[in-house]
Amino acid sequence: MLLFGATLGFLWFMLCRQLSYEWSANEQYSYGWFVPFFAAFLFWLRLEDGEPRRGGYRLFVNGYPEGSEGASLPNNKEPITNNRPLLAAAFLLAALLPIRLFEVANPDWRPLSWMHALVVVGFSLLVLGYWGGKSAVRHFAFPVCFILVAVPWVTPIEGPIVQGLMRLVAAVATETLTLFGIPAQLEGSVIRVSSGLVGVSEACSGVRSLQTSLMIGLLFGELKRLSSGRRVALLAAALTIALLANFGRAFFLVWIAATQNLAAVERWHDLAGNAIVGLVFLGTVAVASGLAKGRSKKDEGRSGEIGDGRLAKVRSKKDEGRSAEAAVARSGLEAPPRLWRRSGHVARFPFLPSSFILLTFSWLLLTEASVSAWYRWHERDFVPTKVWSVKWPENAAGFRELPITENIRSTLRYDHGREAAWRVDSAPNEPPASWTMFFFRWEAGSASILRARAHRPDICLPNTGWRLTSDEGVREYDADGGIVLPFRHFRFVRELAGARSVFADAFFCQREDRVPPGKADRFDATAGRTGNWMRDDRVRVVWQGLRNQGQQVLEMVMIAPNDVGKTEAERDFSELVREVVRKR
Repeated sequence: MLLFGATLGFLWFMLCRQLSYEWSANEQYSYGWFVPFFAAFLFWLRLEDGEPRRGGYRLFVNGYPEGSEGASLPNNKEPITNNRPLLAAAFLLAALLPIRLFEVANPDWRPLSWMHALVVVGFSLLVLGYWGGKSAVRHFAFPVCFILVAVPWVTPIEGPIVQGLMRLVAAVATETLTLFGIPAQLEGSVIRVSSGLVGVSEACSGVRSLQTSLMIGLLFGELKRLSSGRRVALLAAALTIALLANFGRAFFLVWIAATQNLAAVERWHDLAGNAIVGLVFLGTVAVASGLAKGRSKKDEGRSGEIGDGRLAKVRSKKDEGRSAEAAVARSGLEAPPRLWRRSGHVARFPFLPSSFILLTFSWLLLTEASVSAWYRWHERDFVPTKVWSVKWPENAAGFRELPITENIRSTLRYDHGREAAWRVDSAPNEPPASWTMFFFRWEAGSASILRARAHRPDICLPNTGWRLTSDEGVREYDADGGIVLPFRHFRFVRELAGARSVFADAFFCQREDRVPPGKADRFDATAGRTGNWMRDDRVRVVWQGLRNQGQQVLEMVMIAPNDVGKTEAERDFSELVREVVRKR
């Protein structure tokens, strides 16, 4: 049993480690850190309860429920075993190898997280099915499956819900502000007030409160041992509380922006977000307590004692005499192993075969070793590149920090990031130009090597009204300490009202910490096309054995009222690179 416990613990640890990337990188799923502990606690409570049924425990003979066909002993008195759950469990374990192979290169690919979670949950349920049959699976299914509430939703499902919630919250907040006499205009998911624009993507935490309320509702429904109908009612109440709290938060922050200023919104932003989580928690606890008190006497008789971990001693003397121990004693067979004993009632289960436990443990070790060997073999000749960082020109005219939008943060999943802008000196009577700089850093193993591609100028600027006029290719620029960096140069134009136009020259560089020998100048996204980084390229990086070993992106955009020309733009950028890029 010790080896099997280590095997099962290792299987669950690897799943939680995989999911922890999303829990750390995405505030929306930060509640996931609590879910494994809640799941373990719920499993322990179920173990304390034993196998409940009307009239007390259900007893097992030869691993089958008492009274079932499998519990009756055959004429030859051979124990009955069912190996189908073990065969299905072996199939799931076999699927773990390709899943882990893709996860290492794509730790942020959500479909893989769901596949991994379903494999672990399915394996655990199959083991329980071998031990105690379908009734044991039903009894322990909830705590085993509880981990699924912490698995990130796939983008095709999450995206429409997030966008729909933002538009709904923004519309309700705008109408409410108007009723209170505060002028407000809805522009998509952005509300325009007298002091400026307030994005509901910043004032509303998306589906974070909804997902948290889902977890809290399921948790307290299980702790209170509510019936299925009451659990559904509790979930509906928790989701309603979360939605109303989001409306209140959005209205409050927009009201602060309208009556004070946008800077005041930042001061209240985090406090309002934490207040939602607290309100959902307290409201769900209150509703769960009310539903538990309102249960019928029939519900109390069937589940109240079980919820306290005590047996309902309602068996007749005739039933007590027909125990599983007596049935086994009459058969002349050796009593099967015990899993638990409560108040004289014994539930009996067969242990897993030692060979299966040993093969499972060996397969898990082989899986991790094979995956590591695959990537290490492809990286065997990689060499480190020169380490560099940036020095922000904080003394430049008009230097100011720019907030990175929630959409960019959720897309890039960077470990460190910053954005700033400043003015450029111009000739008298000429409109001023400006520089905007982005710098993002991904530590080794923190995200797919492809994430950094998502913020290229040719992807982002067209989405904000800019039109790409030319791709000037890649040119190398000298920086501090003998560092030479390749930047791809893009040129854009944006038409304004009154037949006026604004021009932009964007320079983009993505660099890896370790690259194949001889490819230091072209082993990044600056020299290639963007590609379908959500599917095809994810498969390609696995085939090529490319995992994130640390990378960073530097992007600088010069915006000017007049077209300065390619040559002058590159000359100005060359001087700027020497100032901001520093050897580390």
